[in-house]
Amino acid sequence: MLNKLTIGAALLAAPLLWAAPAAAQSNSVLVIYGNDKCPTNDNGEEIVVCQRLDESERFRIPKDLRVIEVTPNRESWAVRQAANAEVGATGTNSCSAVGANGASGCFIQQARAAKAERKAEKEAEADLPLP
Repeated sequence: MLNKLTIGAALLAAPLLWAAPAAAQSNSVLVIYGNDKCPTNDNGEEIVVCQRLDESERFRIPKDLRVIEVTPNRESWAVRQAANAEVGATGTNSCSAVGANGASGCFIQQARAAKAERKAEKEAEADLPLP
């Protein structure tokens, strides 16, 4: 009976002994700025992977977190209110089948949407890394 308990305790403790060295390892990239040195241990035996960024980026929000795409739930109150002003409009520049020149507003809306789409595409292309 005692032998079974000893073997069971050894089997339960074994994964804990193997996990300790793995927990001490870290596989990450350290971001450094300007002329800062990439840290290592005193003997220089430790390998640390560093990504160097310009000094002007030190206290800024990372680039991948800066870009915020405007979605309907992130749209400002003023923009939503302006959109509500066009609801039910008739006549010239209204994009409505009712009233004179109602279709002229449809072209204006489509042109504005196309311009905004082209602007978003150019901004997305500017964010691509260079080869």
